[in-house]
Amino acid sequence: MAERMSVLYDASKCTDCGACSVACKQWNTLPAEKTNSLQGHTDFTPRTWTFVSSRESFENKKMQWMFRKQQCMHCGDAACIKVCSTGAISRNDLGFVVIDQNKCIGDGYCVNSCPFHIPRVDESAKKSYKCNGCPDRLANGMKPACVQTCQPEALVYGDRKAILQMADDRVKALLPKYPKANVYGATSLDGLNFTYILLREPDYYGLPANPTVPVELTVWKDVFHPLGLLMVAGAFGMTLLHRVMQRGQNENHPSDKDTGSGKGDAKG
Repeated sequence: MAERMSVLYDASKCTDCGACSVACKQWNTLPAEKTNSLQGHTDFTPRTWTFVSSRESFENKKMQWMFRKQQCMHCGDAACIKVCSTGAISRNDLGFVVIDQNKCIGDGYCVNSCPFHIPRVDESAKKSYKCNGCPDRLANGMKPACVQTCQPEALVYGDRKAILQMADDRVKALLPKYPKANVYGATSLDGLNFTYILLREPDYYGLPANPTVPVELTVWKDVFHPLGLLMVAGAFGMTLLHRVMQRGQNENHPSDKDTGSGKGDAKG
């Protein structure tokens, strides 16, 4: 298996230029959508997979804009994979979570289970959509479209171990000016493939402090679902065994019709 890769987003370098969102739409052939906000997009849609949200921060008599790029977090332990009823959602060799549209039926289970509320269902197509990590670009040695276009280098793509070290070093450099700076996503849900450098607490950015997969999903996927499949396989095996044994008994004890021992033969 290939080395697990990751994208680092540094909120201290982001300028909310919107180039990442434009690049995503251009590469994935996603149409532009009208919005009613000066910020641009404020939520995901089946045709908008990434955008930058903003919020004013006023501390120490200074006003500052806080930005956060939003997209699928590509969880190491992904709830959407566990809950997908058709097996349409999986993790590729580089660690990014992708949706096979040929298998997706748009039942929305992935939307309801995601701790970040990311996927969106196209009701007309009956398909779920989200950031896929640009697997076609990665397969050809290219960076994700959003990373490639980021001018202030707020986005970096690379080996996950190197990315985490880079994030730690960057936070140490930021702490004197931003005492609340932190790395988000290093360990949550077995590590997020989109790691963030935040300047304040996660909840300030609208992120769950400790995102987790619902216990009921873990129990279903890892315990009851495999057990159910085993029971189905066992039942099928027992049925097959019964038929084989029954056929063997028929061969060892042929019927009167088969041996010609009926009443008609006795008269002849």
